[in-house]
Amino acid sequence: MPAYRQPFIASSEITPEQCFVKRRSFLSMAAGGLIAAGSGLAATAAPLTAQQSTYKVDEELTPEKDVTGYNNYYEFGTGKGDPAANSASFKPSPWTIKVDGLVGKPKEFGLEELLAFPMEERVYRMRCVEAWSMVIPWVGFPLKALLDKVEPLGSAKYVAFETIVRPEEMPGQSGFFQPLPWPYREGLRLDEANHPLAILALGVYGNTLPNQNGAPVRLVVPWKYGFKGIKSIVRISLTETPPPSTWNLSAPSEYGFYANVNPAVDHPRWSQASENRIGGGGFFGSNRRPTLPFNGYADEVAGLYSGMDLKANF
Repeated sequence: MPAYRQPFIASSEITPEQCFVKRRSFLSMAAGGLIAAGSGLAATAAPLTAQQSTYKVDEELTPEKDVTGYNNYYEFGTGKGDPAANSASFKPSPWTIKVDGLVGKPKEFGLEELLAFPMEERVYRMRCVEAWSMVIPWVGFPLKALLDKVEPLGSAKYVAFETIVRPEEMPGQSGFFQPLPWPYREGLRLDEANHPLAILALGVYGNTLPNQNGAPVRLVVPWKYGFKGIKSIVRISLTETPPPSTWNLSAPSEYGFYANVNPAVDHPRWSQASENRIGGGGFFGSNRRPTLPFNGYADEVAGLYSGMDLKANF
């Protein structure tokens, strides 16, 4: 575009004043240390303005208390209630994500830039490798939108993710016994990362993410087991070769790189043929249902793995 021409900006791309004010309000609260103890939710309501997405399932939502109180987040402890109990001191602002590697325009994105992406509320089924599931209304934007900003090179085939290391704020990262090597790392193929279902979430139930759910930004890939959804991301790198994945490195016979939900591939210590839906009738054993291939998203994503042996590439 010649320098003398005024760029055309569609009205749909202009951030509404109400949305801008809410984002600035959230950042001001976070910078002032007004993140509530215990739940990790903002002390003053900090809703995220979002469009309703066509990506949603017609199933009962998991109660918010279960979504925010029953988590895997080993940086805060290995018990399901540990993240909510131990994350009050974690500070999700200020925050930046460094995006580098095989890209034309490496960049660091601040929290305000992340919040400026057009947000959608997407209701996704989520499935844990431990055979429990939830239905969660995430608020976020497609991961592809961020990757496009840095212009991946033709040699880029994979996307690597890395979480933050703050042992002074994350008790699971301190002490003599460490359940995992830090930082937590994950990875996707680039075509998986570019799929419209893959999002970076900054909120849940219409509000900013609680600390225990991965504040301020986490990955959500609903056709994969939950451990692929890396939390509190600080770095994203594009690579030519498969990046390291924490659980795959720690127990390769139990946790594959792909981690696609597959009822035909059992965990060595339990079946994946059925799952227990948390909420709406209770916890273990009271709300079981068959596990769906690709967690019910086969129509959208099965083509990504055409010709692959999904039992070998689990």
